[in-house]
Amino acid sequence: MKNSIQQIAKQNKELEKAEALTAHAEIENPLTKPDRRNFLKKTVLGGITLTGLMSMPVEEVIAKTTSRVTRLGSPSDLKITDMRYTTISNGTGATNARNVIIRIDTNQGIYGLGEVRDGGDARFALFLKSRILGLNPCNVEMIFKIIKQFGGHGRMGGGVCGVEMALWDLAGKAFNAPVWALLGGRYREKIRLYSYIPNSGGVPLAEMDLNKFKADVKHRMEDQGFTWLKCHPGIEKYKNIPGTTVNTKFTPNFNDRVPPSSSQYYLSYQNTRHAFTSIQVTNKGLDELVKYVDTIRSVVGYDVPLSADHMGHFDVNSCIRVGHALERFNLASLEDFLPWNDTDHLKMITDAINTPTMTGEDIYLKEEFRKLCDTHAVDIIQPDMGSSGGILETKKIGDYAEEKETPMVMHFAGTPICFMANVHSAAATQNALALEVPNQIVDNPWWPSLVKMVGKQPLYTKGFANVPDDAPGLGVELNEEEMKKHLHKEDESYFVPTPQWNEVRSYDRLWS
Repeated sequence: MKNSIQQIAKQNKELEKAEALTAHAEIENPLTKPDRRNFLKKTVLGGITLTGLMSMPVEEVIAKTTSRVTRLGSPSDLKITDMRYTTISNGTGATNARNVIIRIDTNQGIYGLGEVRDGGDARFALFLKSRILGLNPCNVEMIFKIIKQFGGHGRMGGGVCGVEMALWDLAGKAFNAPVWALLGGRYREKIRLYSYIPNSGGVPLAEMDLNKFKADVKHRMEDQGFTWLKCHPGIEKYKNIPGTTVNTKFTPNFNDRVPPSSSQYYLSYQNTRHAFTSIQVTNKGLDELVKYVDTIRSVVGYDVPLSADHMGHFDVNSCIRVGHALERFNLASLEDFLPWNDTDHLKMITDAINTPTMTGEDIYLKEEFRKLCDTHAVDIIQPDMGSSGGILETKKIGDYAEEKETPMVMHFAGTPICFMANVHSAAATQNALALEVPNQIVDNPWWPSLVKMVGKQPLYTKGFANVPDDAPGLGVELNEEEMKKHLHKEDESYFVPTPQWNEVRSYDRLWS
């Protein structure tokens, strides 16, 4: 394992050890109330490992972990009766501009909330409604197996994942237990968050106001409390400087932003696999890249991890040259150098450079993550719960990676619903290092107000998410007043009936 990963893992273990000692001290404190002491005794436990989880039915896990809780309803008689949705706008990019929240209703009046991955379509989830009506939502794993054939890599997995999140929220409410408890317990009470450098540093060096950037970084680290940052030192930071790149002038749509329906621009730069762009970074380009990252690292300092993403679309040889040029900055990770399914070339890069490599935000289900872990094609895996399969599948991915000595960082860019789904899964997964919160979240004052916390804790505090210990399910409910202020202009409906999606219109079996 590369040194920077070991350092981050060590920091996380020290933090978790301190939290455990704090919990034990609270247990021993004679001033601690009896109900709080009893709760702490039950919850200072680790999660179920890969072997135990994969061999035990989810229904049995739920039964064991909730045997002493007061139920809000009658779980065995619970039935799904409806699925509805609403769409909000949470950014300006091609992906984060659309966030779909789904609600699954039941015959007992309780409901579950889930989220289609940012940039996804509500219909990815609505298509699944006819397959789950009448089923017991507590049978999460069985329902997941019914619907998972309708998901796919990237945003195509968003519907299945959103439904899976809502099922866990429902199960938690039915058994009056937090989702992490249904997964076998938690390893930590807080989840480390990583954010981006402020927007003032996300411009080419010649355009940067260094004094403002320093002030913004100080705010990000000292006031907001983030202890892990990410930058984007991609080719766009130096492409306009003559002599820094080869072939960019002849690459279709090289200077264009990613359009919302980018698949229609099939031969554009954004849709061309890296090996086929014929773009190269020159020695001058590497020098300019180093100047940019040196500026960022000098302001951020070396006490906190600094990751990098969006390097550019160029071949494996240029990736290795870029990796070598950036080694002096001790970056925590270099993300998505190549497409995630170019396993052989990813491994070539990983073996050739000393900076940790990372990928996985567009992978659906655990099978492809297993390939990455088995071959050690990257140093860190990075599932996005909106694509990876949901809460339980992401835990299985993390547990398998743990067996292969591979850490996990969690990708995210949605609303507080998916955020809390990530928090519960990360709490129950030992090798989860951190959860992403991009700038459209941390610099957006109304983002936390989209939900109301059921328990006493806020969503996050000083760079760490709080794992709910006094609320069932995901631990949040929608703040309807705030939600309605941010409905997407393409669809301003708010959880209206969806009877047109009730009927099954195909024979779905995959084998005969």
